[in-house]
Amino acid sequence: MKAVGLYKYLPIEKEESLIDVQVEKPTPTKRDILVKIKAISINPVDVKVRASKNKEEKEPRILGWDASGVVEEIGSDCTIFKPGDEVYYSGDLTRPGTYSEYHLVDERIVGLKPKSLNFAQSAALPLTSITAWESLFDRLMIDINSHQENQSKRVLIVGGAGGVGSIAIQLAKLAGLQVIATASREESKQRVNKLGADYTINHHENFRTQLEEYNIKGVEYILCLNETEQHWQNMADIILPQGRICSIVEMDNPIDLTALKNKSVTFSWEFMFTRSMYKTTDMIKQHELLSKLSKLIDEGKVQTTLTELLRPINAETIRKAHKIVETGSMIGKVVVED
Repeated sequence: MKAVGLYKYLPIEKEESLIDVQVEKPTPTKRDILVKIKAISINPVDVKVRASKNKEEKEPRILGWDASGVVEEIGSDCTIFKPGDEVYYSGDLTRPGTYSEYHLVDERIVGLKPKSLNFAQSAALPLTSITAWESLFDRLMIDINSHQENQSKRVLIVGGAGGVGSIAIQLAKLAGLQVIATASREESKQRVNKLGADYTINHHENFRTQLEEYNIKGVEYILCLNETEQHWQNMADIILPQGRICSIVEMDNPIDLTALKNKSVTFSWEFMFTRSMYKTTDMIKQHELLSKLSKLIDEGKVQTTLTELLRPINAETIRKAHKIVETGSMIGKVVVED
């Protein structure tokens, strides 16, 4: 089958960084399903895994995680899906990726594609939606059903215009929270406002000073999607006592956790591949949340974050998509469709 992979980890400017290859079509067993890929989304994790490193692969490494497509075959232990089902998902970091004609994935991390969206619109959603959902409702422990109680609480989303931020704003509003989103460019501000943010501040400036202009003394929750180290003191300053902070961005240097001590603040990480990587007993929660998300989308309560569509799925097109993501200024999501 056709696929896009790499043997060497190189800058995206080099053609060998991602190349067209032929690999064997896999066969599903146990709880795996075989999906005919229709569209894929390119995320920062794709770029990070592909980035230059002193290593070579004997067999082509296939990258890619976000995907939508049609179930072709199912393993012997599958109970959720059947051939012909249209699905979307974000794969498993420890297995071959979705830059391929067909792809194997555990059905417990797959959801039925929203009926109201096409394959490209659906492929934009899984990784960012799972990340946003788990961050807000698992890590920050916000109750999506306590709408009335949440109306008096605020969440600050640092980096609101990106893929995760675009979903997190919508989900936080559905939960009833007041949303403050950071955005530094005019097009970013317009984006977060359109998605429902109540307030915007610039993440290059002092958080407290800007919040005081809105008569806001602090926030109960912070979701950091951008430069954790850079924003650490700002976040520690404005988080309210007994508040919660969650970040998805790793740090190169130690930070001062004691800055949160006197306020009894909880800090947690979110990594959406944890459940599939460690085969946790609650893996199926990702299937469940993708199913809930499909329902919310079909009810018109959440919109896709697709902002740029490229065709077809091949090495040249995927390299273009990587270049877009590498700029770090992407608003929404870039999708490659077959």
